[in-house]
Amino acid sequence: MTAATDTGRALVQESLAQLLAEHDPRSTAAPEFWGAQFDLGLAWVHHPEGLGGLGASRSLQEEVDRTLRRAGAPSNWLRNPIGIGMAAPTVLAHGSHEQRQRYLRPLFTCEEIWCQLFSEPGAGSDVASLATRAVRHGEDWVVNGQKVWTTLAHVAKWGLLLARSDPDQPKHKGLTYFVVDMGAPGVEVRPLRQITGEAEFNEVYFTDVRIPDSERLGGVGEGWGVAITTLMNERVSIGGNVMPRGAGPIGEAVRIWRERGGGDPVMRDRLVKLWVRAEAYRLTNLRAAQLRRAGTPGPEGSVGKLAYAELNKDIWECCLDMLGSEGMLYSSYDMTRPGEAGLAWGGDIPRTFLRSRANSIEGGTSEIMRNILGERVLGLPGEPRVDRDLPWSQVPRS
Repeated sequence: MTAATDTGRALVQESLAQLLAEHDPRSTAAPEFWGAQFDLGLAWVHHPEGLGGLGASRSLQEEVDRTLRRAGAPSNWLRNPIGIGMAAPTVLAHGSHEQRQRYLRPLFTCEEIWCQLFSEPGAGSDVASLATRAVRHGEDWVVNGQKVWTTLAHVAKWGLLLARSDPDQPKHKGLTYFVVDMGAPGVEVRPLRQITGEAEFNEVYFTDVRIPDSERLGGVGEGWGVAITTLMNERVSIGGNVMPRGAGPIGEAVRIWRERGGGDPVMRDRLVKLWVRAEAYRLTNLRAAQLRRAGTPGPEGSVGKLAYAELNKDIWECCLDMLGSEGMLYSSYDMTRPGEAGLAWGGDIPRTFLRSRANSIEGGTSEIMRNILGERVLGLPGEPRVDRDLPWSQVPRS
């Protein structure tokens, strides 16, 4: 352990003590607590001072999070998962000084919710083939197109928008990245009803939406590089959490097993195998978190995302089976538009089982995660990509 790490830990502990002494998490309103946490540099300890951090090692964030959980502090992740997990690191890496100052604090306090506008009806797994156009008009860009599967777009203030600014360039080179005001004229959000009956996802239409050039992240035509920052952080955000041993979905499965008597040896063996997988997943994420340096995570983040998606589905399927005939009942298919992402676990098991089906799609499909790991981590030959060097405008589309 270096002297710098010791100094950083002492500073973190001092800030934690001040935060909990001045803002009791049991009686302080959540936005006020999060604001104080940000101001004391405990939002993301590796960020620079004044931007929610202390310039400390990223590894110290787990100590902060663990201490705040034990103290009963509120969590902001489900309320603003795109903002916390994806917008913040993207703005920090590619935003201007003014953008960092403007966006990071209200993002962390959940006063401003964010969404991600990448996928389109014809560009899901191959997001670089997207067709939403951004045309420069003076100091503005005029955007037309459609996005789909946009989580929490109905409550979002800001959106991370990837659009095509030059159709005569190959698909990865003609993209530009923007922050778009979701309340701007010409932005229309429509709900997408899910298998749970909820409409957490949306489709978003852009009709002559004007975005100031000052709201661009990164250079013109350099949107793919900015998008990679978002995507790598998205996978770590979804699949990279480190929970205490036996906690989370596997803990819920063990609870159900104990309550249901646990008399079936086949089900017991199935549960034990899931527990072993959950522990291997937890330890892998713990090691990755300790080795991860400040900056954009690498392709190894796809390991956690892939394992999370497949394991989560298997655990909730096991829970449903343990419920027997009760597992066939679902409380309500009433149309609702939740204000939080449906990534929480527990409670209504049939609903959680249904929602977990999306885990292997959102944030990159499991098939795409396997491709990334095979090509970028294991060095295996990539799939043929005949359109990589063709101008986007010349690529055949259905």
